[in-house]
Amino acid sequence: MKYNFDEIIDRSKTNSRKWNPEIYKNIYNGKTDLLPLWVADMDFRVAPAILNSLQAVLTHGILGYTTADKEYFQAIIDWNKNRKDIDLKKEWILFTNGVVPALNYIIQTFTEEEDSILIQTPVYHPFRISTENNNRKIVTNSLINTNGYYTIDFNDFEKKIIDNNVKIFILCNPHNPVGRVWVKEELEKMGEICLRHNVLVVSDEIHSDLIFKDNKFTSFLTLKDELKNNCIVCTAPSKTFNLAGLQTSLIFIADNEIRDKYKNTLMKIRLETPSTFGVEAIKAGYLHSAEWLDELIDYLDGNRRFIEEYIKENMPGVKYLKPEGTYLAWIDFRNVLKDEETLEEIFEDKAKVAIDYGSWFGEEGTGYIRLNFACPKSVVKEALDRVKNVIFK
Repeated sequence: MKYNFDEIIDRSKTNSRKWNPEIYKNIYNGKTDLLPLWVADMDFRVAPAILNSLQAVLTHGILGYTTADKEYFQAIIDWNKNRKDIDLKKEWILFTNGVVPALNYIIQTFTEEEDSILIQTPVYHPFRISTENNNRKIVTNSLINTNGYYTIDFNDFEKKIIDNNVKIFILCNPHNPVGRVWVKEELEKMGEICLRHNVLVVSDEIHSDLIFKDNKFTSFLTLKDELKNNCIVCTAPSKTFNLAGLQTSLIFIADNEIRDKYKNTLMKIRLETPSTFGVEAIKAGYLHSAEWLDELIDYLDGNRRFIEEYIKENMPGVKYLKPEGTYLAWIDFRNVLKDEETLEEIFEDKAKVAIDYGSWFGEEGTGYIRLNFACPKSVVKEALDRVKNVIFK
């Protein structure tokens, strides 16, 4: 490999939300001695082209007001065409300071208080939090779990929409945390139901560049026109290139009326252009970092396969199905928990490993954990060794 993804980089003395003990202790009951494999950012050094582009800005020495140029828009258009077969138009592309803020802006723009919003649990918990914080009602369509492989209950999906007069459906594709990459037929079926009942689809596609080679990603924007024109796609370079700290995300809206309403909300809060660093990072990432990403996906693939083999050999009763996309492992510990024993006791108190608890993603996740394997393989092994030595000693 050209790039060194095995390098250990100490982040504990930075303001890293993931690694700084003084920050993560607020999540983990005051504990400051945990090995963090929780929040979804990567422990790898950013692609050289991106670092060089940011260094060039610093060398220039002026960080004044910035606007997005033609190269910025063309980089986004070409990347999405080449990697995902999306035919983007420049006017479809809008900026926000994060996908989660964008979800809040969308909820505020297209719904009223007490309106219902549909999510598919277990799912990324800010979907629920954003809905509840805006005084909207959560409606859940639980995914069907068949030996760790998740599918959609379409009958329940449509019934929930009808019974609750749902206004927005928030889709997660690839799905966080279960790792499914929804296929075209699944997306079309959900899209047709939403169109039939006047439900706006909001497709969170932030992990869409992180797809393993035995799977194919389908964006909602590649579906037929009537479905494409009833959706808002939220994405970002942040997961792809580990740039979450730059707070630069992208919103794609094909329909003129929907786009104008959303733009009006952005104008009210004067959220107009990405930062100086955001503009340059996107250009350097999309124009010059494809090779880095391809090597990254190969490395992550090695980690997901290592987890599979490790669990099979060392953790009888624990269930794990390799994700089709994302760098998140969704692992079922229900069969190995002793009476009255909790995941918190195993991971925090004994193994000293910080993970995301499945219950954070909905009641369907109780007994599961989400483990972030976007880190050196040695760190993944250390975490698994710690857990094995606690449960199977």
